[in-house]
Amino acid sequence: MEILRTKWVAMAASIWIQCTSGGSYTFGIYSAVLKSTQSYDQSTLDTVSVFKDIGANAGVFSGLLYTYATSNRRRGRGGGIGGAGGPWVVLAIGAIQCFAGYFLIWASVTGLIRKPPVPLMCLFMFLAAQSQTFFNTANVVSAVENFADYGGTAVGIMKGFLGLSGAILIQLYETLCAGDPASFILLLAVTPTVLSLLVMPLVRIYETSVADDKKHLNGLSAVSLIIAAYLMIVIILKNTFGLSSWANVVTLVCLLVLLALPLLIARRAQRDSMEKTVPHDYSPLISSPKATTSGNQSSEGDSRIDSGLSENLNLLQAMKNLSFWLLFLAMICGMGSGLSTINNIRQIGESLRYSSVEINSLVSLWSIWNFLGRFGAGYASDALLHKKGWPRPLLMAATLGTMTIGHLIIASGFQGNLYVGSVIVGVCYGSQWSLMPTITSELFGVRHMGTIFNTISVASPIGSYIFSVKLIGYIYDKTASGEGNTCYGSHCFRLSFIIMASVAFFGFLVAIVLFFRTKTLYRQILVKRLHRR
Repeated sequence: MEILRTKWVAMAASIWIQCTSGGSYTFGIYSAVLKSTQSYDQSTLDTVSVFKDIGANAGVFSGLLYTYATSNRRRGRGGGIGGAGGPWVVLAIGAIQCFAGYFLIWASVTGLIRKPPVPLMCLFMFLAAQSQTFFNTANVVSAVENFADYGGTAVGIMKGFLGLSGAILIQLYETLCAGDPASFILLLAVTPTVLSLLVMPLVRIYETSVADDKKHLNGLSAVSLIIAAYLMIVIILKNTFGLSSWANVVTLVCLLVLLALPLLIARRAQRDSMEKTVPHDYSPLISSPKATTSGNQSSEGDSRIDSGLSENLNLLQAMKNLSFWLLFLAMICGMGSGLSTINNIRQIGESLRYSSVEINSLVSLWSIWNFLGRFGAGYASDALLHKKGWPRPLLMAATLGTMTIGHLIIASGFQGNLYVGSVIVGVCYGSQWSLMPTITSELFGVRHMGTIFNTISVASPIGSYIFSVKLIGYIYDKTASGEGNTCYGSHCFRLSFIIMASVAFFGFLVAIVLFFRTKTLYRQILVKRLHRR
């Protein structure tokens, strides 16, 4: 019973950490004060921002640390915070990085320390943003290990709350910081750090009966949807009508009450389950090839896949496999083009003469669409896998194909196109962030999952740089002819988004290849899960 309680409380604790760890999504709140106090030009500010994107996505070290910190747990019994390591080690390092990075930025902005050289400020920003990868790795991988049979749903919940964290932190800013961006930087230094240090002893790894997992994960899913809907309503009201200070306080209190609901789900899970549980043995998702494959029933190509992908591969072993590079290439197309869209959504809106209120609403609501994609793809991929036997790469292909349509809608320039296009691209972009880690765990095993999926995540800033700077920025500058190097009209971004639609379609084709390459492996996953039940 103790193990079960810890398992669900660990999920609730991870959700709370995820809710405050997305400081990199709020750069727009304090970028102006950073620029003015440090006497940066726009190019310098963009350089600092690039290090934010790199730090938030280059999480290889956090993955390696997670593998090392939990290795003793895999060899022993009981898992958890006791002993030499556990997920708490990764969370502690993330908390230290978060505080150090944002505190030094705040000290620079307020004049507490002398203005640092640009390379040093880039280091501060990298340090602050990379804390997100430590929080994310510990929470996502431990959730997959605790809920192996519903890894897609668990990852969707974790990634979904990370997507909502930007909107949640902005609610804290508008209520507690009285519109002072410098104070918000200090808030980013303190809030995730203190919360992570308080709840990290609860984030442990256990394996229990899966009898009630689906029921209570559905409860957490419902809570996440309620919180997302609440935030969407609050954002629309604030951007359209504005809210007084007391109304901001009320909305924040209501939000905090909603964020306490995961703990109630955890208590219900503890009360409802009376089955005996066993400690996590850290076995691979798929047993060895000798036990799971049959030469008479698999083609030669499928046998090669099974023998390579059914083990717990480390990063170097995974990188020797074609499926790793197929997944990486698909993510450059999907994550890269999606991130480039949000990076340029303000300029797109201005070129189409959207009002400032409309653009602000689009920017704010992106976090909601991002959440829906992250959560929805994780939940849907589990449902389709368990009920229909559809491999997750098939859903990834579907989202990339749909993203192609979203880019074409933005390129069309018809009235209201940005509303429709941003929703489609936002949802499809978010879906990649829950599908990719889950597919990684199933193809290469859980033991080195943190390292591998963080390596694949580097595809996001790589794609963003290629499509934002070398494609959209280059074509826009060539097209702009107005005062201040501005451009107005649908032609400003049409060619860029037609090209990105082609890129997304190429990603769709790559995902289809990955689907055919791994379909036998997913049949084995279903067989083993049915046998375990």
